Amino acid sequence: MDLDVFVTAHHAEWDRLEHLLHRNRRLAGAEVDELVTLYQRTSTHLSLIQSTAPDPVLTARLTQLVARARSTVTGTRRATWRDAARFLTEGFPAAVYRSRSWWIPAALISVAVSVVIGWWIGTHPEVQSAIAAPDTLRQMTRPGGEYETYYSSHPAGSFAAQVWTNNAQAAATCLVLGAFLGIPVLWILFLNMLNLGVGIGLMSSAGRLDTFLGLILPHGLLELTAVFVAAGTGMRLGWTVIDPGPRTRRAALAERGRAAVGMAIGLALVLFISGLIEGFVTPSGLPTWARITLGVAAEGAFLTYVYVLGGRAVRAGELGDVEAGARSAELPTAA
Repeated sequence: MDLDVFVTAHHAEWDRLEHLLHRNRRLAGAEVDELVTLYQRTSTHLSLIQSTAPDPVLTARLTQLVARARSTVTGTRRATWRDAARFLTEGFPAAVYRSRSWWIPAALISVAVSVVIGWWIGTHPEVQSAIAAPDTLRQMTRPGGEYETYYSSHPAGSFAAQVWTNNAQAAATCLVLGAFLGIPVLWILFLNMLNLGVGIGLMSSAGRLDTFLGLILPHGLLELTAVFVAAGTGMRLGWTVIDPGPRTRRAALAERGRAAVGMAIGLALVLFISGLIEGFVTPSGLPTWARITLGVAAEGAFLTYVYVLGGRAVRAGELGDVEAGARSAELPTAA
C-alpha cells in the first residue's frame, strides 16, 4: 500500500472526525450518524496501516482519534445492581466453567502430590525427625495439641477474617503471577500441598489421621477448590502469553486478564464463605460427621453453581468477560 496515496485519499475523513469530536455543542442526529460512520472507517484505516505500512506518527494520531471517538460513541456508564447480578449469575460461573480444563487437572495432580508427600513422611521416621524433634512432634499431634487448638486459638470472628485475608491474597497472587508463564503459580501450589502433606504425614504417623481430616475437610474442600481455580486461571493466563491462538497476543491477554480480575473478586467471595466455615464450624462442638457434611454441602453447592449456571451461560455465548460494550474495540485484522 502506498501510504502517501492512502493519506491523501482519507485525510479529509480524519479531519472531519476530529472536527466533530471538538464540537462544544450537542451534535445533531445526522452528525451523530456521521460520527459513528467515520469512527468505523477510521478504525479500519488504522488496522490497515498497522498491518501493511506502519508509520509511528500516523498510527499515534489515528489511535488517539479512534479512542476518543469510541468514548464519545459508547459514552460512560456506571456499575449497577444489574451488573452485580449478571456477574454472580453469568460472568463469574462462566469464567470458572471455561477454565475447568486447567483447574481440574491442577486439583487432581496437587492432591496426588500432597497424598504422596503425606505417605512419605508418615512411613519414614527419619523424615519426621528432620522436620522437628520427637517431643515437638508429639506436642503438635497429641490430643489437644497444636494441630487441634490452631482452629480455636483465636476468637472465631477475627480468625475467620484472618483466614479469608490470607487465602484471598494467595488466590490473587496466583492470578497476578500467572502472566509470568505460570511458573510462580506452580511454586505456590507446591507450597500449599507440601503444608497439607506434612499435616497428613505427621498426624497419620501418630494414628490420628481421622482427627486431622475431620478438622481440614469442613473448610478445606471449598478453600482448596478456590485455590485450584485461581491457580488454573493463572496458568491459563501464562499459556496465553505463549500461545494466544488466532487473535493477537494483546487481544487474547486483554480478555484473559479481564476474566482473571473478575475471577479474583468472585473467588474472594468463595473464600469468605470458606473462612466463615473455618472460623465458626471447624472449631465448633459439632460431631465430626456434621462438620464434614457441611463442608461437603458447601463444596457441592459451589460445583453445582459453576456447572449449572456457568455451563448454561457459556452455552449462551458468555465468555466470562465484561459486557461487550465495556470492552476495548478490537480492530479488524487485514487479510
